[in-house]
Amino acid sequence: MLELIDIGINLTHDSYDHDRAAVLSRAIDHGVRQFIITGASAESSQAALDLVGLAPRILRSTAGCHPHHAVNYDATAHSIVAELLQHPWVVAVGETGLDYHRNFSSPSEQRLAFEKQLDLAVTTRKPLFLHQRDAHADFIAMLNERAAVLPRAVLHCFTGNASELDESLAAGLWIGITGWICDERRGHHLRELVARIPAGRLMIETDGPYLLPRDLKPKPESRRNEPMYLPHIAKVVAAARGESLEELAAHTTQTARSFFDFPAD
Repeated sequence: MLELIDIGINLTHDSYDHDRAAVLSRAIDHGVRQFIITGASAESSQAALDLVGLAPRILRSTAGCHPHHAVNYDATAHSIVAELLQHPWVVAVGETGLDYHRNFSSPSEQRLAFEKQLDLAVTTRKPLFLHQRDAHADFIAMLNERAAVLPRAVLHCFTGNASELDESLAAGLWIGITGWICDERRGHHLRELVARIPAGRLMIETDGPYLLPRDLKPKPESRRNEPMYLPHIAKVVAAARGESLEELAAHTTQTARSFFDFPAD
C-alpha cells in the first residue's frame, strides 16, 4: 500500500469543521499516512498545534503568517509564532513569503513580515514553509541575501515557469507540487517541469480545501479539496516524471520525513 505525506493541508479551515475526523480517515484509507497542518496566522497556527495534540502520531504543524495577513503581523503575533515554534510538533516556520497577486497586505508589509519570519527560521533552525505568487524577483532576492544562514526551505504549491523553477532550485529550495498540475487551464506547464526537480527535492501536497484537482473522475459534488485526493496528484506527477506511482510515493515520502524530521507512524 502507498505511504504518502500531505505536506500542506489547511486542516483548521472551517470547511472541515463538520467532518474533520472523517477527512483524515478517508485520506488514511487512500494511503495518506501523515499530514502537516499549515499555519497561516498566529491564530490558525495555534489552532493547528491544538489539532496535532489530538493525533500526534500522524499530524504535525507549521507556525507563521501568510503574506495575505502580513498587515496583522504585529509584535503580539510575532511573539505568539515565536513561542509556538518552540514546540517539537511545530516543524516549520510559515506559511510565509510574498504574494503580489492580490496584495491583501501591501508589498512593504509583506516584506517586513517575511523578513521577521526569516529571522525566526535562523534563530530556531526550523525549516521554512514558503509561499510565492507574482513576486518571484523580490522573493528570491530576500532568500539569497540570507542564503548563508538560512535553514532548509520548501517552496510550497509551486506554480511558476521554467526560469522560476531553475532559480528556486539554484537557491537550494525544495519544491512542493499540488493539484495545480491537474488544471488544464493554467497548470499543465508543470507537467513539463516536474521532471527537472531532482528526487530528494520534491514533495507533494493538496493545499486543501483549495485547489481541488480539476481532472478527477467522477467529479466530486463538492469543490472542497481534501487529502484523500493526494494519490491522484501523485499519479499525475509520477506520469509526468516517467516514474511509477510507487517510486514517486517512496522518494517524496522519504524526502518529507527527512525535511520535516517527521518519524514514520
